[in-house]
Amino acid sequence: MLHRRIYQFFIIYFLGLATLFIIKFVLNLSDYVIPGPAEIWQTAQSIFPRYLVNVIDTLSVAILGHLLSICLATVVGIIGRLTLWIGSFIRVAAYNIQAYPIVAVAPIIFILLGDGLSSRLMITAMICYFPLLLSFIGILSEPVTEIEHFYETTLRMNWRLQVKIRAFENIGKITTVIVGSGTLAMVGTIVSEFIAANAGIGHSIRMALYQSDLAKILVALFLIGICTSLYLVFLEGLGQVVQRRLQGQKSS
Repeated sequence: MLHRRIYQFFIIYFLGLATLFIIKFVLNLSDYVIPGPAEIWQTAQSIFPRYLVNVIDTLSVAILGHLLSICLATVVGIIGRLTLWIGSFIRVAAYNIQAYPIVAVAPIIFILLGDGLSSRLMITAMICYFPLLLSFIGILSEPVTEIEHFYETTLRMNWRLQVKIRAFENIGKITTVIVGSGTLAMVGTIVSEFIAANAGIGHSIRMALYQSDLAKILVALFLIGICTSLYLVFLEGLGQVVQRRLQGQKSS
């Protein structure tokens, strides 16, 4: 699974790089606009250690923000599954808040919280929170009639058991959503760092952009892709382990 994810990224990355080189030579662009292979290689050798540390910093914030968003989405999803007015209110609020682009809200967060870890975590969690929330609300709001009916007729049903049944029966969907939101967590962290942070690979990309140094940006994109692929492979493996254990408990 790891090697498949990595070589898929390599194919996409180097196809994009080849496209840039084709544009460079067809339009006869200077190295200032699109650097040549030799310049990219020299830049990679000089900045690789520093950019690797920055990407690891970004990834650590992305993982923390991802965990925070999963916890928040689970809590709000449990409340939003209710058919009472509060459940309807939570669902409507989630749909309406999602209409606001995070890029427009991010400056407000930086003004209130500054450019430290807290603002990066907040923006990361917000970007991957809404897809998780909408999926969790949909999953937890859908009754598993065949199983729930038995516990309702025996008067053993409560909200904890109801949530466990619905989550257990939809564990494949939940795993897929969590893995998919892992990419959004990385994107959210980079966006927060690019807008106003003073650390991480997003900050380094912003500095490279100000210097019009495309070679540095290409090296950063390579490292981001590798680290994101590793994180997604970890999530997929963890999800498979959880599914196997739950299926084993079900069969026993």
